[in-house]
Amino acid sequence: MNSPIVLSRRRVLAAGAGVALATVLARFPRAARAAEEPLRTRPIPHGGEQLPVVGIGTALIFDFENDPVKYAERREVIQTLVAGGGKLIDTAHSYGRAEDRVGDVVADLGVRDKLFIATKFSYNADRAAATASMQASLRRLKTNRVDLMQAWNVGDANYDFGLLREWKQQGLCRYVGMTTSFIRQYDAIAKVLAREKPDFFQVNYSLGDREAENVLLPTARDAGAAILVNLPFGRNSLFRKAGGRPLPDFAAEFGARTWAQFFSKFILSHPAVTAVIPGTDKPEYMVDNLQAGRGALPDTAMRKRIVQYWDALT
Repeated sequence: MNSPIVLSRRRVLAAGAGVALATVLARFPRAARAAEEPLRTRPIPHGGEQLPVVGIGTALIFDFENDPVKYAERREVIQTLVAGGGKLIDTAHSYGRAEDRVGDVVADLGVRDKLFIATKFSYNADRAAATASMQASLRRLKTNRVDLMQAWNVGDANYDFGLLREWKQQGLCRYVGMTTSFIRQYDAIAKVLAREKPDFFQVNYSLGDREAENVLLPTARDAGAAILVNLPFGRNSLFRKAGGRPLPDFAAEFGARTWAQFFSKFILSHPAVTAVIPGTDKPEYMVDNLQAGRGALPDTAMRKRIVQYWDALT
């Protein structure tokens, strides 16, 4: 049985997998009107390049092979991302077949030049293993350069960016960064951020998990890093907590029409955040997620109201 929140998203944006973005929007005039607004972009601090604020993560959902139905659906997701003004795709060598599938779809659609592709390698690999991982990622992604190469889940306060900066200098990546999804790594990460001042930093942050606000987001901002947010829906725990509830009335004040938009707009309203990268397996969900990057965002007073409302839910 489908969960209430999934049904809620489908009522607003429902359409069969594999339909074009234009068809999705044509069936839902309210979504179409909202989609006419430009997708918000924010500058990458190191250089000023503009990056759309909503992208896509590929863990689990792009890890498959020999499945034409999934391939067609994921192909439509990326097509919808591009058609809707997005460009950021985040993947990793550790995501099974995800890099392969992203590479296949991007080549199939011929949209490499319209995308900002980020991938990762194990931070604790030795030089030879890290280099082999990077080269394998380029092959799987069918590109000679990624836009962003990230050290994955860094847990060592002494980690340095020497090898990453060599790759950047060699033209193998345009930006370098690091990631975490675990609170236990936060202390080490904060030290690396302050010392290395990477181009990008990726961290878990959501309405239900706000620990990153305390130290990491301010530290990354002070270091001049663009900040990508993973796990914005808390591995779907936020949808489970929302259950079948309607959105609070005040959500309309910042243009949130679905719970996904409510959650993402909260994240994007943090002044340090550059972009959010929810995992997305259906084109109609991609449309929904992109809407969070359009129109108004909560101000400081509204952020407090959102937190008070959310923390009071049982």
